[in-house]
This record gives sequence, structure tokens and C-alpha cells, in this order.
Amino acid sequence: MADKHQAARPPGHKRLAQAAAVTAGKATHRARMLPGFLIVGGQRCGTTSMYRTLSQHPALLKALWHKGVHYFDTGYDKGPAWYQGHFPLRTTAARVERRHGVKPLAFESSPYYGFHPLAGARIAADLPQVKLLMLVRDPVERAYSAHSHELGRGFETEPFEKAVELEEERLAGEAERLAADPSATSHALQHNAYLARSRYIEQIERLEKLVGRDRLHVVDSHEFFTEPETVYKGVLDFLGVPPLGSPVFERHNARSRSPLPDELHARLDEYFRPYDERLAEWLGRTPSWRR
Repeated sequence: MADKHQAARPPGHKRLAQAAAVTAGKATHRARMLPGFLIVGGQRCGTTSMYRTLSQHPALLKALWHKGVHYFDTGYDKGPAWYQGHFPLRTTAARVERRHGVKPLAFESSPYYGFHPLAGARIAADLPQVKLLMLVRDPVERAYSAHSHELGRGFETEPFEKAVELEEERLAGEAERLAADPSATSHALQHNAYLARSRYIEQIERLEKLVGRDRLHVVDSHEFFTEPETVYKGVLDFLGVPPLGSPVFERHNARSRSPLPDELHARLDEYFRPYDERLAEWLGRTPSWRR
């Protein structure tokens, strides 16, 4: 498995350059920004497309070396100076503000934050004003897409239906283990939680209790891809920044895969129905895949 994990990482020279940059960033962390918002999920729900769209806004400043810093989930033991070292300098923010008349926000996108059992509480404690953005999509399609993604990265070896059957066993006790040892990580929670990570309402309700409803914005990714201008404006309104220019809306990280068998799709669709009903109540509207 180790060599498969290695294959999913950047080339050696790139990792070395990133490590050197992060070390330099840590040394200057007091002069750097902290994020004003985070994209916290969900995995395979269009987070990369949203990240790249928002990155085009001149007052939204992305983390310097990684789309996702993964501090609050798998890197929390590295400390706050390490985390702050990933963001632009405050002098950069000041130049942006002088040029555009808008106070800039830094951000990153780590879709595991919304699901990791400890990340939400860490975020709430360390970034008490931060806003959270979460994307959701058809949960059956998300689960199937996530499996294809993890299979391609070498983090999964079982076919989708078998992986779904194994999920409860794989995840048993993992959240409790992380709670008992905050420095621990869980391969199963991060890479094999296909159904659990599609139960969006569980993550949303947990985050709402930690940060409040007004600091949590949920985007239906189907609406984002079919009505990007409207959804983008809604996100900017949530963040409190005006539109500056017109971004190019593109879809990223889509994977081709064979169709899911009808019987399995129907069974999983029924499994997710009660969770989607709770999500609809929270959103105040029916999610796109149930209309």
C-alpha cells in the first residue's frame, strides 16, 4: 500500500520545494493572514470547481502552496504557526485592499474537514469568526464517484458494492479512536466512508452547533453547475464581498466511470432518502436530486 500512497503524492522535487516554502512560511507566520472562510466539504461535490472559481476573485486569496492544507483534520499536531504559514502576507492583503477597496479574505479547501470528527470543533476554537462553505450533490453519485476516486489513487482495492458492504465494519470505532488520540489518523474514515460522507445532514448539523447557522453556507453542486452566476453571487453575499470581474466557470476533477447498476442505485437512493428529507428541511427546499 505504501507505494500506492506514494503514487498519489506530488513528485519528489515538488514536495521538497513545497516543504521549503512551508518552512519559510512558518518562520514568517506572524506577518501572514488567517483564513476568513473554509471550503469544508463535501468530497467529490464540486469543491475544486468552487475553489478555482472563487480563486479568480481578486479579494479572495487562496492558500499559497496547497488547495487543501488539511490542518484541522490530519495535520493538527503541526501547530498554528505551521498553518498560518500557508497563507498570504498581510502586506499583500493591504495592497489588494488599496487597489480594490475591499478587505480581502484568505481561504483554503479541505473537504475532509466537514466529516472528520474533531475538525469542526478545532476550527470553531481556533478560528472563531471563520465562515464555512459546504457543497452537496446526489449522495449516491457522490459515493460512487468517491469510490472511483479512491480506487484511482490506490486507497481502495474493493469494487464499489463490496466496499459499501464493508463500510460499517471498516469505520467501526474509528471516530472514537481519533477522539481518544487526537494525533491519530484513520485511513478508513478519510478514504473509505462512501455512505457516511454522503449523509450530509449529519455533518451540517454538527457544524451548525459549533459555528452557528449564519456562518455556514450550503451549495447544491447541481445548481452551481447549471446556474453558476446565481450560486456564485450567493456565495459572495455570504462572504460579504462584492463581485469584482466575471469569473470563468469550469468543471474540474470529473471522472468517467461505468454506470451504476439500476438495482444498486435504487437501493442506495432509498437508503439516503431519510437523510435527504432532513437536509431538505434544513435547506428550506428540496435538493436538486430529489425534485
